[in-house]
Amino acid sequence: MLFPRLKQKLLLRLGRLIRKAENEVAKSGLPKFGNRPKNVVIELPRRIFNPRNMFLGDDISFGPGSFLIAITHYPTVIMQHPDNKRITQAFNPRIEIGNRVTSTGDLQIAATRSVVIEDDVMFAKNIYITDSSHGFSNMKEPYKYQALERISSVLIKQGCWIGQNVVILPGVTIGEFAIIGANSVVTRSVPDRCIAVGSPAKVIKEWNKDIKGWISIENL
Repeated sequence: MLFPRLKQKLLLRLGRLIRKAENEVAKSGLPKFGNRPKNVVIELPRRIFNPRNMFLGDDISFGPGSFLIAITHYPTVIMQHPDNKRITQAFNPRIEIGNRVTSTGDLQIAATRSVVIEDDVMFAKNIYITDSSHGFSNMKEPYKYQALERISSVLIKQGCWIGQNVVILPGVTIGEFAIIGANSVVTRSVPDRCIAVGSPAKVIKEWNKDIKGWISIENL
């Protein structure tokens, strides 16, 4: 019995060492952001474009698969029309991420104007946040070659919990300590201390400070 126990302890210790080494690699290989955040972990694999337009807080931890892009011009090389017909759009984007923001993994943020995430926001896996959308007014041209439209800033306030597979679209503000249920598509703003679910997401509960509990909207 001694050997299996020793083997298990060694494997656990090895796993912790590997995990620590991966975190150190993830920290040391980060690009230069617009500021100098401390203790930031964005696990590999990851893709980060135009980090100078990104301003990060301290003690951030993102799981693997993050895709952060500050879009300074459109189209990019891979989205360019084969005949170079599209006039380039120029942007001055800004991505701000507060202190102690966490993501399980596969967090995608795309900004042409502004995406701001305040302190202590918790993201589950596979979240998509954008402040713009592809154009679709021309039915004779593939959408990828049409100009970006409906550009409007996104704000996610402090303490929010964003569930798995959530999509947050342009112009949305998510209030303080709000909860967005899994698989929701957020097309309009959500007030402070509310729970919203669905596609499009709708508020189903809000926090009642008098009873210190959640109350269904239907019962208000």
